[in-house]
Order: sequence, then C-alpha cells, then structure tokens
Amino acid sequence: MAETASSSRTSNFLLGAAAFMLLVAHTYGRATAGMPVKVTYDRRSIIVNGSRELLFSGSVHYTRSTPDMWPDIINKAKEGGLNLIQTYVFWNIHEPVQGQFNFSGNYDLVKFIRLIGDSGLWVTLRIGPYIEAEWNMGGFPYWLREVNGIVFRSDNEPFKYHMKRYAEMIVNLMTKEKLWADQGGPIILAQIENEYNNVQVSYREKGKRYIKWAAEMAVELYNGVPWIMCKQKNAPPSVISTCNGRQCGDTFPGPNGPDKPTLWTENWTAQYRVFGDSPSQRAAEDIAFSVARFFARNGTLNNYYMYHGGTNFGRTSSSFVTTRYYDEAPLDEYGLKREPKFGHLRDLHKALRLCKKPLLWGDFKVQKPTPDLEIITYESDKYKVCCAFLSNNKTREGATIDFRGVGYYLPPKSISILPDCHTVVYNTQTHTSRNLVVSERAKMGKWEMLRESIPTMADLELKSQAPMELYTLTKDTSDYAWYSTSMELDDLDLPMRADIFPVLRVATLGHALLAFVNEQFVGFGHGSNIEKSHVLRNPISSLKRGLNNITLLAMTVGFPNSGAYMEKRFAGPRLVTIEGLMSGTLDITQNTWTQQVGMKGERLQVFTEQGSKKVEWLPLMNNSTTATPRPVTWYKTYFDAPEGNDPVAIRMSSMGKGMVWVNGNSIGRYWVSYLSALQAPTQQIYHIPRAYLKPTSNLLVVFEDSGNGNDGDPEKIEIVTVNRDTICSVISEFKSGDIANPVKAAQLACPDNKVIGKVEFVGFGEIEGACGQFRHGNCTSSSSNARQVVEQECLGKKSCRIPMERERFVDKADGCPQIAKTLAIQVACAPPVN
Repeated sequence: MAETASSSRTSNFLLGAAAFMLLVAHTYGRATAGMPVKVTYDRRSIIVNGSRELLFSGSVHYTRSTPDMWPDIINKAKEGGLNLIQTYVFWNIHEPVQGQFNFSGNYDLVKFIRLIGDSGLWVTLRIGPYIEAEWNMGGFPYWLREVNGIVFRSDNEPFKYHMKRYAEMIVNLMTKEKLWADQGGPIILAQIENEYNNVQVSYREKGKRYIKWAAEMAVELYNGVPWIMCKQKNAPPSVISTCNGRQCGDTFPGPNGPDKPTLWTENWTAQYRVFGDSPSQRAAEDIAFSVARFFARNGTLNNYYMYHGGTNFGRTSSSFVTTRYYDEAPLDEYGLKREPKFGHLRDLHKALRLCKKPLLWGDFKVQKPTPDLEIITYESDKYKVCCAFLSNNKTREGATIDFRGVGYYLPPKSISILPDCHTVVYNTQTHTSRNLVVSERAKMGKWEMLRESIPTMADLELKSQAPMELYTLTKDTSDYAWYSTSMELDDLDLPMRADIFPVLRVATLGHALLAFVNEQFVGFGHGSNIEKSHVLRNPISSLKRGLNNITLLAMTVGFPNSGAYMEKRFAGPRLVTIEGLMSGTLDITQNTWTQQVGMKGERLQVFTEQGSKKVEWLPLMNNSTTATPRPVTWYKTYFDAPEGNDPVAIRMSSMGKGMVWVNGNSIGRYWVSYLSALQAPTQQIYHIPRAYLKPTSNLLVVFEDSGNGNDGDPEKIEIVTVNRDTICSVISEFKSGDIANPVKAAQLACPDNKVIGKVEFVGFGEIEGACGQFRHGNCTSSSSNARQVVEQECLGKKSCRIPMERERFVDKADGCPQIAKTLAIQVACAPPVN
C-alpha cells in the first residue's frame, strides 16, 4: 500500500501543476461587476446570477480604519482569497443627534461599499440596528435611550418606530446609490438584528413578536437580496438563520428550513480584549481546521470575524474594551498581514475552490473508520467530479487512514483536502513577527502641562439631593463627570489621635472613580468588564475643622453593548460615607450635591490647535513644586511625522489612564496602569493613522485622568513605526512507521517590495519558541553550513525557497535519527540596496 503524507496540522496544501491550472482557470468574485444580478438561494448555497457560490468572507469595519487605508485592506482581503466583505452599519455614528446624519470621512459608508465593489468583491450589509460589535451601546445612539417609554429590542412601539425609520433610511440610501446586487451593486446579503437568541427569553412573548416583526419589516423594505439573522434558532421563514462561533461545523444544527443554505456569519479569528485581559490567541491551524470541517459538512459561506479588526478611535468602544480591536486577525490593527494566519487561510481558500463543483453539485457521503477518523466525499457521476475530506479528530495523535487503496497520514487534529479524491494539496507555513522601531525623526518637542482645577460644590451648577446617575448625566458626551458636596466639622467630629484618619468610602456602579477632599487627592478605584461596580475606601488626611469639600470625578469607559434591557443600565456613585469620625459613620449620600459633565479642557477643545491657544500652558518641570504632574492633567507637545511609509503608533507605557489626540483627532482611550494577571498592561501601543499626520509640527495632546497615584511621565512617551519585516518559515517532518514524510521546502517572502537583508536564525531538529524568539532545542543539527545554505538561497531576494533535504542541514551522522525534524528559518526584510 502506498503511503502519502500531508504535513501541516490542519488543512494542508501543495498546489501541483494540474491543480494550479485548475485554479487559474477558475474565476471567482464579481464576474458581473456593474451589471444587475439576481441573488437567490437553495439548500446548498447562495445563488448569484444563476450560479451557486462558495463564499469566503471577512469582516472589515469602515469605522475602525481611515479611508486612505480602505483600498489596501480590501486588496489584501482579495489577495487572501476572499470574495465577500461583511460590515456592520453603525447607527450611533451616523445619527449621533436625532435627525442629524453623518456619512463623511471615516463614516463614508457609500464610498467604502463602492471600493469593495470596484475591487470585484461582494458585500454583506449588517444593518442591525443592534450590532453589539464591542461598540458603544451596541450601535444605538444615546438619544434613543431617552425616548419616552422605550424598551430596546422588544415589541415596543417607540423602539420599533425608530428602528424602522433608521433601517429604512439605510436601505433607501443603498437604493439611491444603486449598491444592491440587483441594481448592479456589490451587496448580495443583508442582515437584520443580531444574535437575538441570546436575550429573547428575557422578553417572553414580546420577544417572539418582535423578531417576527423585524424579519417582515426588513423584507418589506427591500426584497432584492436575501436577508439573514445570525444566531437565531427560530428565525422567521422569510430570513436565513446563520451560525456564530468557533466550531460551527460541529455546533450548528442547521438553518431554519430545508430549502436554506448553511452559512457561518462569525468565525472568531481570536477574541476581542478588554482592559485587564491577558493576550488572546487563536492558531491559524485551528481556524483552518474549523473552516475545512464546516465546508466538509455542507457549509458554503464562512465569514472571519474579524479579518481586519482595526482601531476603536475616540470613545467608540463599549465598556472596558481596548482601543485595539481584534489585532490577532489575518490583517492586524495596522492592516499588515499576520502570518501564518493570512497565508494559511489564503491557501485553504485555494484548495476549497478546487472542490467547488463537487461541493455544490456532488452527493454527500460520510464514512467513519474509527470514532476519531472520518472520510467525507462529494462526488457526482454526472459531472465526473469528486472531492474528499480526510479528518483526524484526535488532538494528540497522528493517524493513517486508508482511502481508495492509498494510505494517507494525518497529523493530530487535521483535515486533508483531496480535490480529485486522490491528490492531497498542502503548503508550508510562513510566520511574521511585528517590530516596533522608535522613530528618529519624530522626536518630541518640549512638553507643557495644564492642570484641571478640582472644583468645589460652589463651582458646579447641576444640583440634586443625591449624586445623579452617571449615564444619564453625561449623555455619552464625555467619559467624565464631577460630583461635589460639602460639610461642616468641628473638633468633636475629628479623631483625637494624629495617627488615626477617617476613611472615605464610595460605593459606585462603575466604571472608575477619583476622590479628592479639600482638593487633596485621596484615591483612585475602578471596576472591571465582569464586575463594573466597585468600592473606593481610602483614608483622608486633609479633613479639618470648619467647611470640608468632598469632590469625586466619576468616569465611564464606554457604554454597555450587550444583554437585555440595555436602556436600564446605570453607573456612577450611589453611596458615599465617611467612616471613623468621633461621631461615628457619616452618610453624606443625601447631603445635596452639585455636578458638571466633562473637563474644562474638553469644553475648550485644548486638544486642537485653536483650542490650545485659549489656555496658559506651564513648562513641564518635574522638580518644580509649582508644576508637579498629577491626575486630571493635560500634556502638550509637537512632533514631526516619522520617516518612511510604515504605520505609526505611540508607546504610552509611562502613563496611567486617559485619552490621546493628534492634530485634534482622538486616537482613543489608553489604560496602561490596569495590569492583567500576567502583571502587564493589556495595551501599551496605540495606532496613529498616517492620515492624521502632517509632515511637521503635529500637535500631540494627552489627558492623564487618574495617574493611578504615579502621575505618569510624558517625557518617556515614544513615537514608533510598525512593520512585519521579520519573516519566518517553520516546516516539519511527520513520521508514519519507519517512513519519514517531509514537506518539500521552506518558503519565505518579504512584504512591500522589500528584500531579504539578513538571516537571523536557522535551526534543524528540535526547535523551541516562535517567530522572533526561536531557540535551539535538545537535539539540533550543528551543521556549520546551514546558515550558509539559507544565505545563498535568500539574501537580496524578495522571496526564496529552501528545499528540505536532510543532507544539506545534517552532519555526517544524525545524532537524533529517531525524531522527525523541524526546519526553522528567520530572516529580516529591508528596502533593496541600489
């Protein structure tokens, strides 16, 4: 019996000559761009212009990048084998004030969709209007919360009125711009609502009536393309229910009807992060395995959520969500290819496209030689086509499977794809490591500072008996609100001993809080994404006889984005007491308070060139008693744009918590003082789009709100450029019995017309670590010519291929003949030298 090897730990591909010609001959994407097409579906797939389609989709949100980045992101998505882009529509940025609309700049939805269409790709438009998406209020504008009698996402007349009005506005805009597929545009699918099954039970019968109404309303607004609902088990018959998750090939019971296709709208490429989280990762192999398994089980549309995550600029992220979004996607936050994820999935799409005809027209058959081994075939005698998926579901052991007289070796948790039911297609993996380079050109000028004054009760205008609820107070116009009250104390109230201090106790519903007594800092506290409520309990050393001022700065870190009854969420201080007085505990919650929304610097817009001239900035002098940094302090400087064209970022490691603006553009919240369980910040580097920069004299303004007791040091802030010029290839042998079946060659390719300038690591044998951090293991070849082999094949070239031939990397005697070898190569790319 012949023995055939498939080498990678998931779907594995090596395109031979015949397979490559089949791929070249296959046309995918919008072959009829600009021409009206009919979009329908049957139980097998979406049908475009009479042709069944395999759809490889990726989520890209126009709001999370800048228009100058869109063409490159879209082109890379197409290069990655996608033929469909999925995006939400964000109600709260398009209608921030009721009746006032914004579709410009980053929010130019029409331009974004047109760019996708011009690139020959299709679009899934997820109208919502509830989108979740780790976006502020799940996409709902704040004003909606204050509509009289409203209940979100329920059979509630005020909500349905505004939802329909908004959905109709978006549908009509797409119709006016001729962006639907049946008008010649790229939109072939539309989505109404989002993961309603998660909350439907909370609304009982009103939930059932609402979801039925939502589906009927959407189809009534436009019926030229199919409508979908994701994660909706009992979706109405007029829409297609779809799957969200990581393993929809195993977990999805199927759509809501025998005449509907199996679609996967969210295949999570990692996990979004919240402040306080440790890093999130999902291996390319696991994603590819899940996709191959989904298509093997009748799936015909897979969407990667996210394909490019991007940046939550300004105050757009939901509660505690980081400014960086889904950085582990195939395209990272900056739009750079993350390998091996990008290349591995691209090659998976190539292999699946070779199976298009049998997948869409063949007969499905499954065999299980053992509980963990599976053979799935799609075959048609009529069309003389066949495709096979050989699956090993064991997570730790490889296996050999017999299929039509040939033995195929399958690594642990792997699927081999045979587009002709005979030939395995697979490839090697390329990895990249992201590098941050401190810019020489973008050195900071002199820093200046501006202190916010700590207000007293007399300084604030909004008066109430108890502290006002924070969401209602700010109305999502600022992260900040001041609260202040005052009280008279005499000697009989104050502790008699000098070493005993009263304690200020503030119980708050979130999210973070600063406390001051008589303008002296008392403490900072915060909740978490899981438990937003928290209690600040700190000693007070500044109480005195006479009038005492208690001032709180309450903070939000985004509004909630999920769950039932979102309009009934609350935040801010709810109980304030002073413990340890001679007269006992004093409850000052009902003491009469005054409030004010936002910081003075926000109202004056000191983060803009014009606004910065309205105030007097002080030089930053750390040794000065008159200008010592502290919480609620603004910092300002200028810098020149960094050299080159690589993406730009700012390193905020020396600061605590706050916001950053560049030339008046908010690049988002930073919070580096909130450490994860690994005792490291969740995010230290923050993206500055090149579109925000001028060649020289860029205004940088930082508002440090908490200081976390350490105040921060703005002079240690750095501007860096970002690249993925460290390229690695890792390939392995897999042994079956006495036969070692190696991958054919390592392949390396530099991005952006760069060439391989340096070989940084070559190892053959046991290799530890990952790209950027490789180490030689216990059994590694000491061949002196290994590096020389790679240098001869690769230096000065844009790409190279190094055959994996043992004799080239092993000395005369192999010290570890019993192990399967790994070849790891790391190189650095650089601009070509003339």
